[in-house]
Amino acid sequence: MEIKTYLNEQRRVVEDALERYMLGIEVQDGTFTAHIEAMRYSLFAGGKRIRPILCLAAGQAIEKRPSPDHDLLPIACALECIHTYSLIHDDLPAMDNDDLRRGKPTNHILYGEAGAILAGDGLLTWAFDLLSDWKQGSLPPEKRLTILHTVARAAGSLGMVGGQALDIANENKEFPFETLRTIHQSKTGALITASILAGAIGAGADQPQQEALTRYGEQVGLAFQIVDDLLNVTATTEQLGKAAGSDAGRGKATYPAFFGIDATREKARAAVEEAERALTLFDDKADPLRAIARYISTRSH
Repeated sequence: MEIKTYLNEQRRVVEDALERYMLGIEVQDGTFTAHIEAMRYSLFAGGKRIRPILCLAAGQAIEKRPSPDHDLLPIACALECIHTYSLIHDDLPAMDNDDLRRGKPTNHILYGEAGAILAGDGLLTWAFDLLSDWKQGSLPPEKRLTILHTVARAAGSLGMVGGQALDIANENKEFPFETLRTIHQSKTGALITASILAGAIGAGADQPQQEALTRYGEQVGLAFQIVDDLLNVTATTEQLGKAAGSDAGRGKATYPAFFGIDATREKARAAVEEAERALTLFDDKADPLRAIARYISTRSH
C-alpha cells in the first residue's frame, strides 16, 4: 500500500473529527474564549496524527475499516488531545524550554506560561470527557471503561508522566541504558501502545489479538522514539519544526549518545522487524499497521 496516501487520508478523517468534537471558542458566549483559543492553537497546529491513526488502523485490523462516524473516532480524537497537551507542557520553560513546535511558536510564547499550562490541562480533561461520553458512538459500557483505564494508565504517573519525570530527573547525569529504555517505554511507548489497544478493544479484539497488538505497539513505540533521537542529531530545525540538537543541549541521554548513529539506525530497523512479526496472526487488514511501522523507521521529520 502507499503509506503516505493512507496517512494523508486518515489524517483528514481525524482532523475533520477533531473539528466536530473539539470545543469552539464561541462556547458560553465567549466567556472562555482565551484558554479554548490556546487549546485549539496547539491542537490544530499540524502534526502527523500518528496516535489516532494507529487507533483506527488497529480497529481496521480487527473489523472493517472505520468510517468517519465510527465508534473509534471520539477515542482517536481523545488520544490526540492527550498527545497535544503533553507537547504544550513539555515545551514550557520549566520543562524543555522550546520556542518552536511544528515550525510555529510554542503555546507559551503566544499565550504565556499560565495560558499554556491551562491549555494543556484543558486538553487533557477534554480527552477524558470524550472517552467517557456514552453519547459519542455506541460502545458498550464495559468496553468504554476498559479503554478509559488503558488510556489513563498509559498517560499518567506509571506511563507518559512518569517517563517525563524520569527524563527530567536524569538530565546532565550519567545513567545506565536500562534507565533510558524505561524513559522511552514510559514517555513515548506507553501512549502509542494504548492507542493501538484502544482501537483493538473498541473493535472487539480477543485476548490473543490484544497481546499481539501490545507487542506490536511496544516495538513501534520504541522505533518511534529511537528515530526521534536520531533525527534530533541528524535533521535540521526546518525539517524537525523544532530546535535541532536540543537533546544534547539539555544533557539528555539518547540512543545515538549510547550507540552512535549507525547502530541506532540498526536498532530502529530491528524494532520494526519485531513489530511486523507480532502481526503474524493478522491478515491483510493489518497491512496499514505494517506499513506504519516501516514508515516510522524511515521518516525524516
